Amino acid sequence: MSQLLSRVIVALVGLPLVLGIVYLGGWWLFGLAAIGAVLALHEYALMIRSLRPVILAAYAGALLSLVGARLGGLEWTVAGFLSTIVLAFLLHWLGETRQSATISIASTVLGAGWVGLCLGHLLLLRTIPHDGRLATFAVLLAVWAGDIGAFFAGRLIGRHRLAPMLSPGKTWEGFLFGTAATIFVAFVALYKQHYLSIGQSILLGAVIAVAAPLGDLFESALKRDMHVKDSGRLLAAHGGVLDRIDSLLFACVASYYLLRAFDAA
Repeated sequence: MSQLLSRVIVALVGLPLVLGIVYLGGWWLFGLAAIGAVLALHEYALMIRSLRPVILAAYAGALLSLVGARLGGLEWTVAGFLSTIVLAFLLHWLGETRQSATISIASTVLGAGWVGLCLGHLLLLRTIPHDGRLATFAVLLAVWAGDIGAFFAGRLIGRHRLAPMLSPGKTWEGFLFGTAATIFVAFVALYKQHYLSIGQSILLGAVIAVAAPLGDLFESALKRDMHVKDSGRLLAAHGGVLDRIDSLLFACVASYYLLRAFDAA
């Protein structure tokens, strides 16, 4: 009960703040994404510290990716991320760490790509010419609806484990209920507002319903590999920043490219 209360309090404070900043867009959203990226990469560095990542290069690459998304679009977003490879190599060489260069650089690039590049796509979503604000709201609300639906359905009726080796708490019942909630929210937000057709809004909801849990399981796989339970405790029962945004990271990327395929971007 105390964990549930903590989740509710964090959600009541955090959701209006995030939605308000998304509404403002621009440098406000960039600032939120930059803060989130730094905090998430800090948690990531602690989680994989045995691999000796060049975390300064990861910070730089992630922030450059966000700057590229804010100022130059998709090409500069990717260019900012790719700078991580060069920076990681140079800093690893200068630092003379004993860790394998392959492991150190690879773990650094993974962090910058997972956090920085994916959050860059959140900024790209917001800058979609055809009402990017609505598209971003819809993706965020669909991810959150799926997460909430899966959490409560899993607690109440969950019996069959979805991925017992990675995340024992997730169930097929929770996944199916979360999928229904995600598709419903995407449909209401985008079809009812005449943004997408019926088929497109349902397809987008289905893609988010798959991408978001995969993002969650991706983090679970890393934590299991590193023998870590939570990425952090900053958000109380929600865990760390990574625990809170892992689903969103994959969903933003998938949603952006699907909307581009629909010609909405």
